[in-house]
Amino acid sequence: MSNPSSSKPPKPVDEKITINLGCVDLGQIELLVQEGFYANRTDMIRTAIRNQLAAHADVVRQVVSRKTLVLGIQHYSAADLRAVQEAGQTLQIRVLGLATIAADVSPELALATIESLTVLGALHASPAVKAALASRIH
Repeated sequence: MSNPSSSKPPKPVDEKITINLGCVDLGQIELLVQEGFYANRTDMIRTAIRNQLAAHADVVRQVVSRKTLVLGIQHYSAADLRAVQEAGQTLQIRVLGLATIAADVSPELALATIESLTVLGALHASPAVKAALASRIH
């Protein structure tokens, strides 16, 4: 059972990352912002990242296909996992993007139904579920 129900969680907030830049790179970014090419540093950095991702889109698609990754947002509710459990199955979750495990999922239900969890991006789950699945997260 690889396609959970279509119950939609709220749109996730952006993930925050920290990067270190050299003074020259930062100065060039500041110059482009001052000259009006970008609204702010974040706008410039997001644009640069999106351009690089677009340039490598074919490679990403090939790897996603080869590794059988779900691309985007994958949400698992307690009802989804109970259905997996009732079918006597377990999940090998592989997501490139965001995997969410609903707040109503107990650690016991997660352990009974999630065999492994690979997320290239972000995992949103309760601290108790993350702790229970720690040895299964790759």
